[in-house]
Amino acid sequence: MENGAAQPVIVAIDGPSGTGKSSTSKAVAAQLGLSYLDTGAQYRAITWWMVSNGVDTGDADAIAAAAGKPDIVSGTDPDKPTITVDGVDVSGPIRTQEVTARVSAVSAVPEVRARITELQRTIAADAARGIVVEGRDIGTTVLPDADLKIFLTASPEARAARRSGELKGADVHTTRAALLKRDAADSSRKASPLAKAGDAVEVDTSDLTLPQVIERVVGLVAEKRAGK
Repeated sequence: MENGAAQPVIVAIDGPSGTGKSSTSKAVAAQLGLSYLDTGAQYRAITWWMVSNGVDTGDADAIAAAAGKPDIVSGTDPDKPTITVDGVDVSGPIRTQEVTARVSAVSAVPEVRARITELQRTIAADAARGIVVEGRDIGTTVLPDADLKIFLTASPEARAARRSGELKGADVHTTRAALLKRDAADSSRKASPLAKAGDAVEVDTSDLTLPQVIERVVGLVAEKRAGK
């Protein structure tokens, strides 16, 4: 652990929903003594604020005008990551179906992306121990100079099975359709679309257990630190 903490490293982990990004990123950060940032939670937080404050999430201009208002603070301890908006813990409320249904539209607004990207870069720069940052545009837009970029993928079937398992009682077919719709929205938006960085290492998690994915990523970090 001391060895991991002594060598700051910035790891960017991107990929679509249901590939195991959050579970992998938290575990890798904890194992290596690094900070951790869930950037998706930040976009969910600003979406929750818009919904809670009556901003029309179908109106890009209204979203843009309000983008600078909420105070979003992310705790970066991988064992207990936190997120607050205007001092209120929103870790639960941001996972509701209403927020999930609206987050792609809010995230697509350039002013929102600029605001959150600036926040993410500040957190990464202040992470003295190094950090694992997970999201959809970290290696391409937010931290293009990250020491290691990883792009997690998985088949739509594997992703739907995982996500419906997380969302108790969710129908796999409905979940698969929702994931593919989210992929299309995230990949086609003009501002920082979901994409694999040219120098990212792709890891297909379809047939891997979570411990296997974690082991693979920890191994990639070790190789990067060793200069391989």
